[in-house]
Amino acid sequence: IGYALGKEKNFDKLMEEILVTAKEFANSDAGTLYMVSEDEQSLEFKVVQTDSLNIKMGGISNNPITWPNLPLYKNGKGNYENVAAVCALEDRLINISDVYFAQGFNFEGTKKFDAGTGYRSKSMLVIPMKNHENNIIGVLQLLNKLDKDGKVITFTKEDEKLIESLASQAAISITNNRLIKNLENLLMDFLKVIAEAINEKSRYTGGHINRVAEITHMIAQEINKDSIGPFKDIYFNEDELKQLDISAWMHDIGKITTPEHIVDKATKLETIFDRIEYIKVKCELWKKEVKINLLQQNITQTQYNNQITKIDEIVSFLERVNKGSEFLADEDYNKIQDLRNIQIEINGKMEPLLNENEIYNLSVRKGTLTDEERDIINNHVIVSYNMLKKISFPKKLKKVPIIAGSHHKKIKVNKDGVHYGYGAKELMSKEMSLEDRILAIADIFEALTASDRPYKKANTLSQSLRILSFMVKDEELDKELVKFFIDKKIYEKYAKKNLKPEQIDEVDIQIK
Repeated sequence: IGYALGKEKNFDKLMEEILVTAKEFANSDAGTLYMVSEDEQSLEFKVVQTDSLNIKMGGISNNPITWPNLPLYKNGKGNYENVAAVCALEDRLINISDVYFAQGFNFEGTKKFDAGTGYRSKSMLVIPMKNHENNIIGVLQLLNKLDKDGKVITFTKEDEKLIESLASQAAISITNNRLIKNLENLLMDFLKVIAEAINEKSRYTGGHINRVAEITHMIAQEINKDSIGPFKDIYFNEDELKQLDISAWMHDIGKITTPEHIVDKATKLETIFDRIEYIKVKCELWKKEVKINLLQQNITQTQYNNQITKIDEIVSFLERVNKGSEFLADEDYNKIQDLRNIQIEINGKMEPLLNENEIYNLSVRKGTLTDEERDIINNHVIVSYNMLKKISFPKKLKKVPIIAGSHHKKIKVNKDGVHYGYGAKELMSKEMSLEDRILAIADIFEALTASDRPYKKANTLSQSLRILSFMVKDEELDKELVKFFIDKKIYEKYAKKNLKPEQIDEVDIQIK
């Protein structure tokens, strides 16, 4: 029995098995299993059964127990009226021949139950359950022991020893079950704290992590429902789903080491501040120099007006190309290069309107990041993997570092069998698992539809899915998985919850 109880992972089922086994051992008609509440102020009903009345509540019966907790204390003093409370408070086994004639306990509740059901409660055995630290964690209460003829008799000394032994085994099983659950909760809480730390560092990245985890879970759940499609033979069990969920939560953990001004770089000139403001100040000083030249009659009013208009046009142009929301056209690129020839006088010294670093940043063709900054951003995948592989994940979660560290890999491989994309060298030659491919799609789809990025405009659903289809053609994403994502309209369920109304448009995209 100890071995069987030790293997049970479902806590509610474990509770029921303990009570059922105790009833069978003592041949009792009814029983109740209580657990001490977290605040240690009361006993919580976990399982209640009365065979002759066909009553089954709690456990895995789908009949919840609605009775209030049994208080261990009243008005600051121990509750010595209730037999189960006394058992827990005094760590005492209590064997009663007939509860109707028992002295020192209040059985009004029991008698009321009997009056309402026609039952006759009689013999009772109440035994405390203690953990490895000798603390009371629960109470096992059996009612109405039956002889071979079905007559109610008193619980024997043999019953006391047997149920006491069972209670000890049960307490060990409960403690182990709780310990495992608590360790899992501790791990999840720790990982979520790390994710929250990233969220505090960058609200864009934090929102991204939450939503990627949501999309990942939605895809996995839909795969589990697939009975006739390409994934009909695949099913993620509870542990595998948890592993995938954690991988999604942790896929960007490496960004905790990425400089904040790069993670949240909203414009091309942004560092710890947007340097466009510094350039605009320069232009204002430039205007003052032009004004001085006018006052000193070095230039005419027309020349003054033309120069001021030119300066305003330069400022307007720089503000536009600084945003990085559109692809930089050749004409704009060349215009930026021409600006390096403009020298202005500040405090009696001549200096360029734009320095080489500013020209380099403004010349970025797509987005706001330079190649060097993009490499720093992409390096978070390697950092994520290296950080996660140092955590001693249990066996059932051992693939978390690999899945999280593979979300920037592409399906396509080179002649040496190495995947294109970004990731640790030891991962790039590994075949991408289904979990890797799911997370890759979730990561990209969230980025395409996100409306909280300061450096880009959010795509509509149709635009986002069209880009996914292009990435399938370029062998960047898994074809069957993207097709499944579209055919099952997983994107639609996600969009209703997370996208703005103007982003949700008609979708007519098919992957063949």
